[in-house]
Amino acid sequence: MNDTHYVNLTSNGPPETVLPPENENSIHALNDALKETSDSSRREAISEVAARWPKNLLVWAYLGDLGRDAIESYAAYRVGYHRGLDRLRQSGWKGSGLVLWSRDENLGFLRSLEGLARTAKAIGETDEAERCSLFLKQLDPSYKDN
Repeated sequence: MNDTHYVNLTSNGPPETVLPPENENSIHALNDALKETSDSSRREAISEVAARWPKNLLVWAYLGDLGRDAIESYAAYRVGYHRGLDRLRQSGWKGSGLVLWSRDENLGFLRSLEGLARTAKAIGETDEAERCSLFLKQLDPSYKDN
């Protein structure tokens, strides 16, 4: 069996998709919520932001970061990941191309995907963890696993 793969690139390289910015009011509310001093009060405040602005991808990434256990974190990251895929498609992404960490607009989606990879590994979903890690590297070849 031949393991050679051919990739056709344009002279400009693969296309890049940048997500639209988050709602400004939701970012202000999220920043206020992040100022809470305890994890539980921060999680509660961020949950209120998510209830008001469920399309904000950063909110889901932060909820994943503050999950009380791996399953709660996994669920929040998964929501951010799937909402992010929807938003990528709405932004013209066709299933391939770059989505770079250097673009602030992309961070909610990429942080959710990274968290999903990490928590999938933690709960024994090795195949999913590997797919997510590979996807991160395909979206941004400069990505380094933590």
